[in-house]
Amino acid sequence: MPEPVDGRLRKGERRRRALLDATLRLVGRGGAAAVTQRAVAAEAGVPPSAVLYYFDTVDDLLVAALIAVNDRYVVRLDAVGTVDALADLVADCARQDRLPAIAEYELFLHAARRDDLRAELHRWDTALAAAAVRLLPQAPDRRPLLVAAVNGLCLAAALGSPYDTGVLTRLVDGVDE
Repeated sequence: MPEPVDGRLRKGERRRRALLDATLRLVGRGGAAAVTQRAVAAEAGVPPSAVLYYFDTVDDLLVAALIAVNDRYVVRLDAVGTVDALADLVADCARQDRLPAIAEYELFLHAARRDDLRAELHRWDTALAAAAVRLLPQAPDRRPLLVAAVNGLCLAAALGSPYDTGVLTRLVDGVDE
């Protein structure tokens, strides 16, 4: 997103991002139920009225957080041109502080229960499927396996379970083990 030119707009965009970041931290620690206007304001270090200024409801805040998370992943997936880049994306789910990844999964599960957010969920699927096409142009039968592997590896990494991104290389290279 381009940086707004007007100083007030820049400040407003920074505050909105701070509220979304605070929401993600709260979701990571306590799930979607932990998100209240007061909790978000306290986490972001702003007055409670600031939350209402940018988001009419807690639901609007959760949806905006989901869209922001998805935007970041879709941009990264659109840039994937190698299996190493895809493995790096998976590894990000396993970073030392896994709370962001946990928050992201929580938001995706929250959206999965809502018909009105299905299109948002499908943005990830579509971007991941497109990456699979780029990595496996001559092997359409292995593309769904690559998509499933990425989804499974990201979840395992977010949960702190052992995972092996070498699976991705073997899938792309067509190596059976």
